Amino acid sequence: MTEITTDTDALTKLLTTEGMDILDIGSGDGNLVRFLTKQGATLTGLECGAAQLEAAKSYALVGEEAYVEGVAQQLPFADNSFDISIFFNSLHHVPVEYMPVAIAEAERVTRPKGMIYVAEPIAAGSGYEFSAPIDDEATVRAVAYDCVQNAIAAGLTSVCEIFYDTVYHYRDFEAFKEEMIRIDPTRLVPFETMETDLQIAFNRLGILDERGIRFDQPMRVNLLTTHRI
Repeated sequence: MTEITTDTDALTKLLTTEGMDILDIGSGDGNLVRFLTKQGATLTGLECGAAQLEAAKSYALVGEEAYVEGVAQQLPFADNSFDISIFFNSLHHVPVEYMPVAIAEAERVTRPKGMIYVAEPIAAGSGYEFSAPIDDEATVRAVAYDCVQNAIAAGLTSVCEIFYDTVYHYRDFEAFKEEMIRIDPTRLVPFETMETDLQIAFNRLGILDERGIRFDQPMRVNLLTTHRI
């Protein structure tokens, strides 16, 4: 049976983060940046979306975290800048033709024997079933995994591959809609044309618990390292 856990618990079981310089590639609203800063790491969040950057910067600083605008396929950092580079739910958002470049860029900015952590959602579970009509990511998620495997074949070392199930909560349908459009503004169009059906699916697939409306999401993590000199 696949373990049910939180994304942050899975990450901290695999990585030592205290005292590390960490790059979060595709940092979104900064949730992981803030979490790891509280764990004693020095965090830089890279994000290309203006709405996501605005959301991240709306929070009070919890330490010395910083946010930089940029894209994964052209990281604005010097070689060997970080101990750990993280793609958390972000590699599949990189344009398909640039995914291999994004992994190579992460390798470039990660120090020798540093770690590259790639966490990707699997195209299954109620979270996927519900959101697929808005943006069916099954193909790009599969391509992202192929790129990870190709990077291993090309020289990165696979430390481990793990699977776990996690859950996401939303206060209500409007909170889900706001987050989805903030991540990708092009999703506004399907929301406008399918909102009634999406709300029905939200109510059908979501499970009410003490934290809100719950959706399940299977995850896969590939932990990689480089031994370059």
